[in-house]
Amino acid sequence: MKILILNGPNLNLLGTREPEIYGHISMEDCLKDLQQTFPQHEILYAQYNSEGDIIDRLQQNDYEALVINPGAYTHYSYAIADCLKNIRTPKIEVHISHIYQRELFRQKSVTAPFTDGVLSGFGLKGYALALMSF
Repeated sequence: MKILILNGPNLNLLGTREPEIYGHISMEDCLKDLQQTFPQHEILYAQYNSEGDIIDRLQQNDYEALVINPGAYTHYSYAIADCLKNIRTPKIEVHISHIYQRELFRQKSVTAPFTDGVLSGFGLKGYALALMSF
């Protein structure tokens, strides 16, 4: 199965950004582990800081399943939510931190209603858990 992992803003800084919240492992190292653990899947990866770039990538529809971490856009991007609403492939929303234990504004996801499930608070293992669901 061809699976797109799509990360939103600031997730290019994983491994160095607030390691007490997001850990010390880079996304590149996480992807290497995922590819070794799930050789049966073709894993595509993209990360964008711009909302429009995320939507453009989602609309390419060259994948059979989606794992998305919209980052801060989770909480207010109705544009990404509208895009997800129109994607028919299976999709899982992942959050590295436990968003429901953080600031109040982070506890609401406007994108989650348009996914098949949400994983929050499992660190980078959330990506592996999402891949297990496909």
